[in-house]
Amino acid sequence: MLRGASSINLDAKGRMTMPTRYREWLMEECHGQLVCTIDINHRCLLLYPLAEWEEIERKLKRLSSMNPAERRLQRLLLGYADDCEMDKNGRLLIPPPLRQHASLEKKIMLVGQLNKFELWSEEQWQQQIAADIALEEDVDMLTDNLKDFSL
Repeated sequence: MLRGASSINLDAKGRMTMPTRYREWLMEECHGQLVCTIDINHRCLLLYPLAEWEEIERKLKRLSSMNPAERRLQRLLLGYADDCEMDKNGRLLIPPPLRQHASLEKKIMLVGQLNKFELWSEEQWQQQIAADIALEEDVDMLTDNLKDFSL
């Protein structure tokens, strides 16, 4: 499971270095092959180990290209999807269009989300966390699953 938030830097070429704690697992799990695409709801990126991305592709393939909403989702997720291979130093190149979408510059956050990572600009991550905490007490927004969720 991918979890935790790590503050990392992008180098001048747009490469990020994967934190050490994930490298061995990613090499074993997907031979360092990941896929990066945009998040359609937030100004961040989604970074999937290849096997997890292939499951997303199977789901996208089942959607109708004739339904405008389903076609939009296919177009955005697949259109922005880019293969990212981790090099021997644990670095991944994040392509310019993806960096631009998420406003990624020098300081970024890598956030584990069970089967994938989110990549945020550090500033936008802090804003998102503040907004999420502010909504925590809004009972009207709780789904049935959240009402039954216990820690």
